Amino acid sequence: MRKWIPLLIVVAAFAASAIVYPRLPEMIPTHWNMSGPDGWSNRAFGAWLTPVLLLGMWALVRILPAIDPRGANYAKFGGAFEAIIGSLMLFLLGMHILLLRAALGYPAPMQRVVPFGIGILLIVIGNLLPRARPNWFVGIRTPWTLSSDRVWEKTHRFGGRVFVAGGLLITIAALLWVQWVHVVLITVVLLATAAVMIYSYLEWKREQAPARTTS
Repeated sequence: MRKWIPLLIVVAAFAASAIVYPRLPEMIPTHWNMSGPDGWSNRAFGAWLTPVLLLGMWALVRILPAIDPRGANYAKFGGAFEAIIGSLMLFLLGMHILLLRAALGYPAPMQRVVPFGIGILLIVIGNLLPRARPNWFVGIRTPWTLSSDRVWEKTHRFGGRVFVAGGLLITIAALLWVQWVHVVLITVVLLATAAVMIYSYLEWKREQAPARTTS
């Protein structure tokens, strides 16, 4: 992903808020449950929170390689790094535009759209994870991946497959079983987290076994 795209996303978010801000009501919906909106915020908070958050993410992307002790590795997966952050930012921009539309009286089925977007995001990130190289900020960071480059690489290959599979399940649930999609979403997140944690630990233990045998 080209480096100017995240900045373009930031500009788009600020522009969208600026264009519709005069027409927004004093209170706008910012949280939904399965039945519809169940949380509201004042229009300033709702309109500008996501653009400011995206601006912070863009700035962080520019800073991380310089402050990471393993910053040299970013050059080895720069494209994947930019794409992961850009995908997250694009997802947030999409949610922000839907929120603004809802505030203007054009509601969207958020209980379906948000999980669907999360599923697509997991699929995209899952395909990019195997390209990540050891660093302290981006990727699957467990005590065992951070202590071994081999465990890092194996865990990210495994984690990529888990993320893609989980994303597919969430996407299908959002399309076909919207009444169960939040259960599927929470279950996938918990199982995926447990799976990569356990896998990275087992790979680390396997790596330590020869060292103990020869000592």
